[in-house]
Amino acid sequence: MTGLGWLSIGITLLIVLALARPVGIYLSRVFDSGGKPLPLDRVLGPIDKGLFKLFGIRETNQSWKAYAGSLVLSNVVMIVITYTIFRLQGVLPLNPSGIAGMEPSVAFNTAISFMTNTNLQHYSGETGLSYLSQMIAIIFLMFTAPATGLAIVFAFMRGLAGKPLGNFFVDLVRSITRVLLPIAVVAGIMFVAMGVPQTLSPTETVTTVQGAEQQIARGPVASLLSIKELGNNGGGFFGPNSAHPFENPNALSNTLQMILMMLVTTSLPFAYGKMVGNAKQGRVLFVAMSIMFITMLGLSLTSELAGNPMMHQLGINGPSMEGKEQRLGMVQSSLYSVVTTASETGGVATMHDTLTPLGGLIPMANMMLNTVFGGIGVGFVNVLMYAMIAVFLSGLMVGRTPEFLGRKLESREMKLIAVTLIVHPLLILVPTAIALIAYPETISNPGYHGLSQALYEFTSSAANNGSGFEGLGDNTLFWNIATGFVMFFGRYISMITLLAVAGSMASKRPVPATSGTFRTNTAMFGAIFVGTVLIVGALTFFPVIVLGPVAEHLTLWK
Repeated sequence: MTGLGWLSIGITLLIVLALARPVGIYLSRVFDSGGKPLPLDRVLGPIDKGLFKLFGIRETNQSWKAYAGSLVLSNVVMIVITYTIFRLQGVLPLNPSGIAGMEPSVAFNTAISFMTNTNLQHYSGETGLSYLSQMIAIIFLMFTAPATGLAIVFAFMRGLAGKPLGNFFVDLVRSITRVLLPIAVVAGIMFVAMGVPQTLSPTETVTTVQGAEQQIARGPVASLLSIKELGNNGGGFFGPNSAHPFENPNALSNTLQMILMMLVTTSLPFAYGKMVGNAKQGRVLFVAMSIMFITMLGLSLTSELAGNPMMHQLGINGPSMEGKEQRLGMVQSSLYSVVTTASETGGVATMHDTLTPLGGLIPMANMMLNTVFGGIGVGFVNVLMYAMIAVFLSGLMVGRTPEFLGRKLESREMKLIAVTLIVHPLLILVPTAIALIAYPETISNPGYHGLSQALYEFTSSAANNGSGFEGLGDNTLFWNIATGFVMFFGRYISMITLLAVAGSMASKRPVPATSGTFRTNTAMFGAIFVGTVLIVGALTFFPVIVLGPVAEHLTLWK
């Protein structure tokens, strides 16, 4: 790799690092103001109050059951509304290309996909949706889905700190007005300046150099792109996603997209440290996640730089450029693949199906762990869940009742966490086995890579990521319905169980720290946390990984 490649990686990660702490402090003020005036109150305060009055929202605290009920019910209502828009888009306005209404199973899959912050697309963006659907349904869900994730992470933090969980609707509104909307507006303007289209004009018909006619799709791309990346959504306006030159014109726009993907997720550990009154604990978790991220990035770059061993045997050496966007190069494409799955965004600037076997394993591993920063809000909830597991296991080894943030971890909390841990692999492995046995004709590659294709699709769905090993025949009734249910249950079961954990912790009386209390703001705890993620999380998927990408890698050395 050249010095320019290292420089591009270094600049991107340094900008993310520089922004993480100030954004985290800002978030802590928005969601835990302590009665003090909120940032941007003069401008956005009247908007908040107007929305609260319009929808009858009272700024009163909810129990964990009421919070979870409000979350699930509101999200289901939004799924139904957007499903209806998708089905009727053929007769609705703002459809200059005359796109027909979506087929029922695709509409079902798409509505759930975008509401669960997954953005799995079994259709091609520019030909599958009208402008109305893109703006009223897709962009709407691209705001409300990450806002739901932000709401739950701060409710979880409050519960762990022994505070009331808050009100879901208040958190949802403030997530949009105080965080997502202001940043997305600024980012959208920046994308327009970089050459991303923002227009309601219809598809343009042009004459090529050879004299043939070509249809050039365009639309309100910049407004979708900004919240796509900031909200860890990932769904593209165009079929090729961020490999399309209108959606990602140059290296500058590529870098901005990666910064937006990591902006909120990297700031949450600092917000957590501020909210629980232990900034060092937040820094420990940030460093632990950063170590996992750098490790994943190093493995990905190493694999892609090494190239294909079979090509080496033919005397063709060099990095793997198959499926890479030539405008961006191998380094930026590989970095993007790690960032988009570490942040559970799902946008792609290169085709993940064409990564080397071990290079493709890295995005898959990021989604299986769902803690290498993870998606907006819910990723850090998973991080805190693993931190609690680490404390529990450490307490068992020394023979004392585990404590986390001054409150005892007991059987109720650990049972709920155990359910959360079990659901994730079940939602991935069981449907994968069914697909391989009952629907092999939809898998375009035989052998080990075919297993990886199906495994990646359900891993992406369960982790609410949305990227895929393309080539899979996923626009069928089975894949639409199966991934739809996996996305739904993968999102909401863990939200409900972990809100129950937060409610249980909030109701407990704090116990004073003693000399035997296991400190969670030390480098030792950071190491135990990483070890817990790898042992408890990674080993669950080790057998299927060996049968898929690892076996495929070994066959290349024959």
